[in-house]
Amino acid sequence: MASLSGQGTPKLTSAVGNLYYDSILPYREDANAQTREFLARVVDVLLDYVQQVNDRNEKILEFKMPEEMQKTLDLALHDEPLPLKQLLEDCKSALKHQVKTGHPHFFNQLSCGLDIISLAGEWLTAAANTNMFTYEIAPVFILMENVVLEKMRSMIGWKTGDSILAPGGSVSNLYAFLAARHHKFPQYKEKGLTSIPGHLVMYTSDQCHYSVKSCASVCGLGTDYCICVPSDEHGRMIPSELERLVRYHKDRGNVPFFVNATSGTTVLGAFDPLMEIADICQKYDMWMHVDAAWGGGLLFSKKYRHPRLTGIERADSVTWNPHKLMGTLLQCSTVHFKYEGILLSCNAMSAEYLFMTDKIYDPRYDTGDKVIQCGRHNDIFKLWLQWRGKGTSGFERHMDRLMELSEYMVRRIKEQPDKFYLILEPEMVNVSFWYLPKQLRNLPHDSNKEIKLGKVCAKLKGKMMQAGTIMVGYQPDDRRPNFFRNIISSAAVTEKDIDFLLSEMDRLGQDIIVD
Repeated sequence: MASLSGQGTPKLTSAVGNLYYDSILPYREDANAQTREFLARVVDVLLDYVQQVNDRNEKILEFKMPEEMQKTLDLALHDEPLPLKQLLEDCKSALKHQVKTGHPHFFNQLSCGLDIISLAGEWLTAAANTNMFTYEIAPVFILMENVVLEKMRSMIGWKTGDSILAPGGSVSNLYAFLAARHHKFPQYKEKGLTSIPGHLVMYTSDQCHYSVKSCASVCGLGTDYCICVPSDEHGRMIPSELERLVRYHKDRGNVPFFVNATSGTTVLGAFDPLMEIADICQKYDMWMHVDAAWGGGLLFSKKYRHPRLTGIERADSVTWNPHKLMGTLLQCSTVHFKYEGILLSCNAMSAEYLFMTDKIYDPRYDTGDKVIQCGRHNDIFKLWLQWRGKGTSGFERHMDRLMELSEYMVRRIKEQPDKFYLILEPEMVNVSFWYLPKQLRNLPHDSNKEIKLGKVCAKLKGKMMQAGTIMVGYQPDDRRPNFFRNIISSAAVTEKDIDFLLSEMDRLGQDIIVD
């Protein structure tokens, strides 16, 4: 395959390669040519990497143990500067030893793939290098953010509201918690715990993301007051159990105020029943938050939105991460609220040196006082550009394709019952299964066999990493020992890649022996 960069191995001319940082812009105004050559060769390195990521003949990684990797890499920081040619080599080395998470055979994480248009947006974002706290320094991106977030709120089903981009789904969930507490107890902002008549209690399923429980710790409830509601065999919160636990705490003088429903759990990809949960929240006057960080992308799909996300419009807040199912580059996380102005009311500290009210433009366009951060990275341009490139219909086709590929994988697993055991029918692109080496085939399936299958996972994952040909994640849950969780969220994946995944697992794992 011809190199995308048009280069062999990108190299600088000796005239530029031997220069140092202070011989290019911005230190030398007459160094346009030298600066351009340096950056062009860096771009060549990146283009060659993009090509490698999309080449199925390339390995995903060349695994080394941490101690060996430390010896392989030159990570030392020196007193004196290094020349530009060494910095270019450093760029090559970093990518050479990095896991290719955009590779079609990387099924390991929720965030997979390498969307080229979003990548272009991230490159521009880095060049612009601006902060998102005021309109005066980020006018284009602030307006862009307003347009995209309004569109996302409309897809949830709201005509008005408030939104912000946050550094990851965990912080988005934290913003939802803070807004919920402020909405229910606005005096808490000034008066603190003394303003609340009892101990606050929050609820979430036992399959939720750990960040929900972290909110209870960070915000002073204590993790004992983040109540985990039992889930059914599919990983969905049981509404009757939620109501039972709400009544239990109300009867003891506590104050149930916040329920987190998950739309797309991290492990099983389960969707909590939003309509029933919304009814309970309405009955007991509790804030309903939906953590759709993972599953929110299915809002694009007419085919798969319902019944998974039916009722999401009844939520008070929603977390939705485009950097997951939608394939936007990391990081890109959004949190949305049904109530206009709640972020400013909850979080504003009115720092006069930054958020003056007598500016020449409407200060409502300043977003910095809406968040607990000060500096905020520009995460919007890569999403906006990607959306422009794909269109809403393109995202819908992407969501449908990912779901169809997951359905294909389920069929292929069922066609090979001697080698693979499907744990449950997935609601999303999380396919949970065990691999059976020869030792465990033709044995009855019982709890003892499951324990052995769990041991297979760690051994087979180690073989995957050493071979560098595929990567799939594994983990236990509260019902079973280790099992594989395959994620299909990359636009690069095809049916042939799924077939390769299963055949490669069998090649690597068939001779595994466990006690």
